Amino acid sequence: MTPRGTAPAPERLKRRAEFLRVAAKGRKAPAPGVVVQALARDGGGPARLGFTVTKKVGGAVVRNRARRRLKEAARLLLRGQDVRGFDLVLIGRDATATRPFAALMDDVAQALARAGVKLPRGAP
Repeated sequence: MTPRGTAPAPERLKRRAEFLRVAAKGRKAPAPGVVVQALARDGGGPARLGFTVTKKVGGAVVRNRARRRLKEAARLLLRGQDVRGFDLVLIGRDATATRPFAALMDDVAQALARAGVKLPRGAP
């Protein structure tokens, strides 16, 4: 339950079919630290997020660190924002695990904008 006046927390993409649908039909926006895939959905429900990092990036420890950093960047960018009607997949790259966090946040924000996701209220 969200406090009054705040946006609901984004839901998660969990099934492979959901990730594949976003990859096949969505817009792709690469940045040095992340690739964002965005697919507009009918219904305008809260945004749904998925995170993935391929084995090309490194071993399990490196992949998990990259995924945790992407989750935190998305959490901070979307906190309090009412982003609706999108399925978003954030894909970690080689630089995700080692890139300075402020630069990673900028990468995610710029990639979201290029993918057509408008962040209301001037998000960072």
